[in-house]
Amino acid sequence: MRLLVVEDEKKVASFIKQGLEEEGYAVDVAQDGEDGLAMALDRVHDLIILDIGLPKKDGLQVLQELQKQNVPTPVLLLTVRATIEDKVIGLDSGADDYLAKPFAFQELVARVRALLRRRSDIGPSLLQYADLTLDPARRTVFRGGEKIELTAKEFSLLDYFMRNPERVLTRTMILDHVWDYAFDPMTNVIDVYVNYLRKKIDADREPKLIHTIRGVGYVLKLE
Repeated sequence: MRLLVVEDEKKVASFIKQGLEEEGYAVDVAQDGEDGLAMALDRVHDLIILDIGLPKKDGLQVLQELQKQNVPTPVLLLTVRATIEDKVIGLDSGADDYLAKPFAFQELVARVRALLRRRSDIGPSLLQYADLTLDPARRTVFRGGEKIELTAKEFSLLDYFMRNPERVLTRTMILDHVWDYAFDPMTNVIDVYVNYLRKKIDADREPKLIHTIRGVGYVLKLE
């Protein structure tokens, strides 16, 4: 999952980014409303965490523009404003949830997960392909009944594969959904992580599920 944090307080933005990356998310950061809106309009993010008090364009203006452009990405508002009236204004402007500062990071993560689950409610709560099962809510993976321990980034990568079974995923597609804007596309880190994942998912097991499509990318499929 790839998240966008629009927050002008550098320490707060850094704190949120680091914490969410440790939870396995790819995180982009914008520090004013204009940059945040431009990045949100790319439509590559699964969730936007948006501060209301932003320079250049405030969070409510960003929300209104996203509504005009029919951007479906869920939005979690962050603000020091905590009155009922302010919450109503934010939610009526198109936000999906509201969190007042200061907040506990655990609550932020819980709300992020809840919004992402709500977005995927139209699909199954468990992702399954062949004898491989991934539970996004509990962040567990089993193959043939055996639990597989994955790092946060390996889990995010497998989650993307399992939401797109039998579809060839290019390195650019993987970069857009699992890593962030700061990632250097010239490195071979995607190939390294796919190799890590393949060793854990396919090692000593049949059939093999993760396959290389030479010159293109990778695919999760039975062969």
